Formats: sequence, C-alpha cells, structure tokens
Amino acid sequence: METVTDPGARAAIEARVRALPYWYHKIALPHGVVTPGWAPIDPAAYRLPERLDGKRVLDVGAWDGYWTFEALKRGAREVVAIDDFSDDIGTAVQAERHAWATFDLCRELLGFDAQRCQRHAMSVYEVAESRLGRFDIVLCFGLLYHLRHPLLALDKLGALCGGETGGEIYVESAILDDYSPYRGGIGHGYNGGQMVMEFYPRDDYAQNVTNWWVPTLACLGNMVGSAGFPRVKAWKLVKDPPDVAYCRGFVRGAK
Repeated sequence: METVTDPGARAAIEARVRALPYWYHKIALPHGVVTPGWAPIDPAAYRLPERLDGKRVLDVGAWDGYWTFEALKRGAREVVAIDDFSDDIGTAVQAERHAWATFDLCRELLGFDAQRCQRHAMSVYEVAESRLGRFDIVLCFGLLYHLRHPLLALDKLGALCGGETGGEIYVESAILDDYSPYRGGIGHGYNGGQMVMEFYPRDDYAQNVTNWWVPTLACLGNMVGSAGFPRVKAWKLVKDPPDVAYCRGFVRGAK
C-alpha cells in the first residue's frame, strides 16, 4: 500500500468511509486509510496461497470485500464476489448496511475494474456454472454457519470448482471444539474429535438469529470432503480460544 503523500486525499477518503455507517472488514485503502471493521482477526490463519496468479476465484459471502481484493492483490486474473446480505452478527446492523456500497467504494479506491472484480447479489444456493462459469478457487469464509442448508451449499460450490487441473475450496466457520451453548459455553465444547453439528432454531449461538448450524472441526472437514474434495486439511484459529469470537476453524479441500 502506498505511503501517505497527500493529506487532502486522505481526508477525502476518510470522509467517504465515515459516510458508510457499518464496516465488517478491516481493509487497507490508499493514503494510509484503513476501514473501521474488525475482521478478519488473523488473515494469515486462513492459509490462502501468497500467489494466485492466473486463478479465477469465487468469493462467497463477500460482504465488504476483504478477500475479494486480497485475491486480486495476490495476482488472481478474475474474482467474482457474491452476497445476499441475509446474515448479521447478532446486532442491529442490517439497517446500517447498504448492500454493495462498502464493496464498491473499496473497489473504486483500490483501482480494480468491474470486469476483473465482479460482484453479484445472489444466494449461495443460486450459484451454477451456467450463471458464473467455473473457478479454480472458491472462498467460503464466515458463511456456512449462517446457512439453513450447509451441505447443499457445499455441494453447489463443489460442482463449479475446478477442472482438469483440479480445484480448491477454502472454508472458515465457527466450530464447536471449544464452545457449545448447550454444554456450558466457552471451554465446554467437543474437544475429542467428535463428528457433531448443533442446530440453533433461535438465537442460541452468540445471540444471532442467523446462526443456524455449527459443526466441530472434524465434522466440517468431512462435510467439505463429501462435497467432492477428497484431499482435506483442517486447523483451528487458535489452540485455546479465549472467547467465542476465536472459536473458528478452517478447512482446505482439494480435488
């Protein structure tokens, strides 16, 4: 990112960022401006390759676009971002979200054109090769536990990922290994490699009515494997999470 050389330009960008009331992602913009989001907690933990040269990438549930822009910075030839803006984070933020406004502002300021950096308002259940084409890499971060039908979503993503040279999916999700609202909260999860997924018909998980299902890491890995990715690696965000926000797991699936 360029160094600060124009205080006036910085002030103008800061004003445009402030005009949008809610930010989820912390995105570095020109002139030293960083959007006021909090996610991702640790970008390195996602283990996305340092270079994605020539890859076509799908970013599912893109929100403000952190991973869309990160994939482009790492050399992806094209990234398609999708979101239907149906999830929240357990607070009254829906009225403060303005669909693609934050994404579009960042795309403009970062200098990515609308062809190389596409975005579409659609549900993960609507993805199809006939609509979006095929992808070398699929990113599915912070989405799966917001879905009523997570296996269906993974099946749909698996169907348009890869070709003769294979394909990869990267999934990040809340996990139950160190936390379960039904078993006593933090420190009372399923830490023995159990194949478990819990269902939340109300706001039982993190007081968020859009959290429907949370799996253990072992379950998450096998779900990805069952969606057509026979080579799976899984890991946690941190070994001993201090609170529920850190109870996250990752899976990389490869064909």
